[in-house]
Amino acid sequence: MGKILEINGPLVRMELPGVTLGEQVRVGALGLVGEVIARDGDTALAQLYEDSTGLAPGEQVEGLGHPLSVELGPGLLGGIFDGVQRPLEEIWRITGDRIARGVHVPALSRDRKWTFTPIQEHQSGRLLNAGDVLGTVQETASIEHRILVPPDVSGVLLELAPAGEYDVDATIARVRLHDGEIRKLSLSHRWPVRIPRPFKQRDHAVQPLITGQRILDTFYPLLKGGKAAIPGPFGAGKTMLQHQIARWCNAEIVIYVGCGERGNELTDVLESLPKLTDPHTGRPLMERTLLVANTSNMPVVAREASVYVGLTIAEYFRDQGYDVVMVADSTSRWAEALREVAGRLGQMPVEEGYPAYLGSRLAAFYERAGRVETLAGTSGSVTLIGAVSPPGGDFSEPVTSHTKEIIQTFWALSKELADARHYPAVDWLESFSGYVGQAARWWADNVDPGWADARARALELLSESEELRRIVNLVGVDALSSEQRWSLEAAELIKEALLQQSATDEVDSYASPEKQYLLLAGLLGIYGQGMKLVQLGVPAQRLLELPVMHEARRWKTRYGAADMAGLRERTAGLTGDFARLELEYSPLTSRDQERGI
Repeated sequence: MGKILEINGPLVRMELPGVTLGEQVRVGALGLVGEVIARDGDTALAQLYEDSTGLAPGEQVEGLGHPLSVELGPGLLGGIFDGVQRPLEEIWRITGDRIARGVHVPALSRDRKWTFTPIQEHQSGRLLNAGDVLGTVQETASIEHRILVPPDVSGVLLELAPAGEYDVDATIARVRLHDGEIRKLSLSHRWPVRIPRPFKQRDHAVQPLITGQRILDTFYPLLKGGKAAIPGPFGAGKTMLQHQIARWCNAEIVIYVGCGERGNELTDVLESLPKLTDPHTGRPLMERTLLVANTSNMPVVAREASVYVGLTIAEYFRDQGYDVVMVADSTSRWAEALREVAGRLGQMPVEEGYPAYLGSRLAAFYERAGRVETLAGTSGSVTLIGAVSPPGGDFSEPVTSHTKEIIQTFWALSKELADARHYPAVDWLESFSGYVGQAARWWADNVDPGWADARARALELLSESEELRRIVNLVGVDALSSEQRWSLEAAELIKEALLQQSATDEVDSYASPEKQYLLLAGLLGIYGQGMKLVQLGVPAQRLLELPVMHEARRWKTRYGAADMAGLRERTAGLTGDFARLELEYSPLTSRDQERGI
């Protein structure tokens, strides 16, 4: 036991002999939870995860003997936790709408029993390695929870419990470790959040994360196990885009971490996600989703911890062989928490007041993403998507610029596009992806070999149109040649008919890879057919009057998942839409053609 010496906001200096760095402590009469971040002899400095108002010097402090850890076991999915993994729904039942300080509620329910099915091959005397699967629990109708040997345990199995009903604390196995110690294993175990969970080796990610959003999948793909950022100013649609990714992506587990965002935005997330249906299984989406909620009015230090809590849970499901997506909203608020604590510690500020270690902390966070071979020999992945909220949309500010150097996929949101009602408001000039080469192989094998060429042509056309638009703004549209005018109009067609995608449209909220490619190929087909006619002398205005130009804008909402054959047939027959104009402007008149000239 020790005592408080000094209080500075969330930082508490205390006398506590024998405490270690990173150890959790309980502080004061309320038992507020904190973490030791510095030591000097018998004195220590701890950051508290709860409001320190009312604490006084001289109050007692107790070391808990372990670092900040999360409970890992059945009961996580469908849960809503705060930044240090306290179950918010259970706390609400105890304290009401306002969360009281010092409430200690286990993350996993001790009242619920789970049906455990052991692995039959595991017999007494068998050598168990870290990460081996002891048995399974059907946690939800969608997800089978695999009970793992903890990463720090290996030895000889002495006893494995038979199939039956067990709570998370019940002993299901006994293992003799290599040093002779007998370790009891249960359905759950704890793991420190700041230590990455081990794996055998990294695997080369080859499968794209399909989100169903055309601007992301077709133009700036992200691989399972990859790293992505969504930077954008207020009102650019970050939250809606993250909702779409969480709902439609082809990952098996989704973890959403609300880190320091406004309470009303997180309320929308907490109210909307439980009502959504998983399009892949037809079951409630929350059966494969977990939420970590830490709003901007919650303690700043818990905000800093929340991303590590979510990430450790993501690694736990990865170790079970699942593909996991974790969305962190937003890493800017997380960085602001680092800045505040660093300021109270008196550390030297650098860019815009952030600590000098901002870049290394961001890199260490994103480095925990990846596709790996687990300790059990299976494959699993953690895909990290971090939202960034640069003040005023300035992408040169420290958090955005450091993130841009670390991640491989950059989905930059534009306030101008959002104001123009263009959603998703992803800027095709600012965004980039370093995974195009790997993704191209998947698209060639599973959709169409022409994907890479079609994508490159479309991006080239979009880039050219921006140059042409600047010319139009300076000297007017009459300064453009017919070919340039048609290129400008074709780019506008691609923006409206392909890049815009309504999240509320039942048909177009999700676009399969096949639909994405057929739309892209069809629109490029229109551009190519029109360019041939422009070179024959057809005015661009005549082309814009063709019915196909209006029809193409409705393809995305007309052809649903069940009518891909119809879309394929329609895009393959584009030549007929331009035949009359081609005949009219051909150098050979129809009479010449009849004479065979």
